[in-house]
Amino acid sequence: MARRSTKRPYGAEHVPLDVHRATGGRTVQDGPDGEWVVQRVRGGERDYRCPGCDQPVPAGTAHVVAWRTDDWRGAGVEDRRHWHAACFEARGRRGPTTRGAARRPTRGA
Repeated sequence: MARRSTKRPYGAEHVPLDVHRATGGRTVQDGPDGEWVVQRVRGGERDYRCPGCDQPVPAGTAHVVAWRTDDWRGAGVEDRRHWHAACFEARGRRGPTTRGAARRPTRGA
């Protein structure tokens, strides 16, 4: 039985390489708060907490995983953060979240 060739047939147009797909969707974004590696993901089996709004990113929800490249400590796996896509895009217009400050009782109360 003859095998079929997987090469591009003679005369067929060349299909350009999709760099975004080949790099796993990772891009480098430069902003006023530094340089970030950003990867859009479809969502996994875990819940995450968005550092932009301090709200959960439910399992299975498409979101952004981002980490700083210009951090003096050197970015590692533990420095990756899972953001809502809109929260990551708005990070320059928002102030930092006070994680858990609203849930903590104040002293003397």
